[in-house]
Amino acid sequence: MQAFKQRRWAWLAVILAIGLTAAACGGDDDDDSSSSGDGESSGDLSGEINVSGSSTVEPISVAAGEAFMEANPDVIVNVEGPGTGDGFEQFCAGDIDISDASRPIDDEEVAACEEGGIEYVELQIAYDGITVMTNPNNSAVECLSFADLYALIGPEAQGFSTWADGTEIASELGSSTALPDAPLDLTGPGTESGTYDSFIELALSGIAEERGLPEDQIETTRDDYESSADDNTIITNIEASDSSLGWVGFAFAEAAGDQVKELGVSADPNGTCVEPSADTISAGDYPLSRPLFLYVNKAKADESDALVGFVDFYLDGVDGFVEGEGYVTMPDDQVQATVAAWEGR
Repeated sequence: MQAFKQRRWAWLAVILAIGLTAAACGGDDDDDSSSSGDGESSGDLSGEINVSGSSTVEPISVAAGEAFMEANPDVIVNVEGPGTGDGFEQFCAGDIDISDASRPIDDEEVAACEEGGIEYVELQIAYDGITVMTNPNNSAVECLSFADLYALIGPEAQGFSTWADGTEIASELGSSTALPDAPLDLTGPGTESGTYDSFIELALSGIAEERGLPEDQIETTRDDYESSADDNTIITNIEASDSSLGWVGFAFAEAAGDQVKELGVSADPNGTCVEPSADTISAGDYPLSRPLFLYVNKAKADESDALVGFVDFYLDGVDGFVEGEGYVTMPDDQVQATVAAWEGR
């Protein structure tokens, strides 16, 4: 994660430089710091802001929080990343101000928020891709289709111990990928993770439904793999085995560099493989692309100038925070739509 830290502090330096310049230019104002959107003047705010949820979104929110606290020393921004599902559970119970999410809120979570009287505004802030990885020493695999991923990671793959064990299911789904006769050391996010949910939704659930699996298996993977809520642990597991297979958010895979081998992915069996990159994710060409979100508690925003100021600050600098942490920025019109959603809350 050293690359994350370098980018984070580089962006923080830019934010501080901008803040100092703005302060120097604003000497004629009664207030010696600049206002941001609906919030109080930057530097005059105080209070505590609690953010929890997606481990994928966590680095972006940490970067924004660190920069905001530098500009507002009397504000504390706490950011945790236990997983999207865990974040929504806290959010709908009214325990946190902002829920980071690597997928949209689902129907059960909407119902939980309604039951708890929690009204919120949904703010898309970036794009990410789910990167499928193996060890760099695994020269036998360069690309996997959704059919292959289902045959290796889907619920019907329970108990498979080698890559080749998935050949029969992959063939039934129309794939001719040669899966090696090597140990399948599988690692990935657990059920608390939005990356887990998004991976299933994008790559697996449609196939499971077509194959007539029971309802309780359509939204699952096999469960006999090394799961972790910590993306760095998943990266470490990939490094530990020459025939590993796993998945994490694009930014974490990019930060790992040569420690992992990113695989191309095809939505169709034997289709054109697309490798994850900022360009393919932004264009929607990479089959495992997904949006990233903040969910903000409206009532807490009404009660807290610090919270409003933080979200204003976050959105004002969103491209820098997103890009600085290795994620994919949104087109200008989508950024404007997010700002409009926040201002119109």
